[in-house]
Amino acid sequence: MHATAEYNGKVIAEADHYEVVEGNVYFPPESLKKEYFKPTSTQTTCSWKGVAHYYTVEVNGMKDIDAAWYYPETKPAAEKIKGYVAFYKNKVNIKTT
Repeated sequence: MHATAEYNGKVIAEADHYEVVEGNVYFPPESLKKEYFKPTSTQTTCSWKGVAHYYTVEVNGMKDIDAAWYYPETKPAAEKIKGYVAFYKNKVNIKTT
């Protein structure tokens, strides 16, 4: 299992292990290339996962606000994605093999 997240022609996350929840690939935090991520103040709540926090993704002057999200703390049913990062598919290109 291998996954990559690409934005504006640059790989911004790459992992040999990841989780898939509701059709979204969740990358472990250590797989992110942190220089492309800036935290935002946006938060949303999922009834079974918890409170999501967001990142703006920026590469070579191009940016998408709130293009990625993660759950720093999760409800018990979503524990396997605690801290993992997912991306909006219409903003970031995700490939899995």
